[in-house]
Amino acid sequence: MKLDLVVRELHRSENELRQALLRMSERHKADHETYHVARDLARWCADHVRDLAEIGRAYGLDLDPSPSGDHGPMDRLREKAAEWLGRRPEPALLLLADLRHLYRVASGVSLDWELLAQAAQGARQAELLALAQRCHPQTLRQVRWANARLKESATQALVS
Repeated sequence: MKLDLVVRELHRSENELRQALLRMSERHKADHETYHVARDLARWCADHVRDLAEIGRAYGLDLDPSPSGDHGPMDRLREKAAEWLGRRPEPALLLLADLRHLYRVASGVSLDWELLAQAAQGARQAELLALAQRCHPQTLRQVRWANARLKESATQALVS
């Protein structure tokens, strides 16, 4: 059964999405909604990473249950860069670029959850299917948030 490959890839992509959300929140600290919502959405990814690591054991996987991430000096450096970028005249374009990236990453994770659900259903793996049914709607909300922010930010960023 190739379910282990799907679980491993989803674990990797959830970590990637979490990092994209955290990077965006750091870069756009001055934008209250972006900063706080992106951090909240990143927590969902951390939960998904832990859940995937736990269920991965049933498929012979030894996945790290701790979400990957930089801690320490790199975080402080990113924060300083975010403060500097927030004062530049084109933060709206930077936000737009970050939202585009986030939308694409979250869409890929959503696709991974769909593939996992299909495989779990076909293999009659009820616990794996339940995990996909619990987590995928959260990923879809991440996609919709990025899409909504893109729509509300695009005109001002591209016309002004």
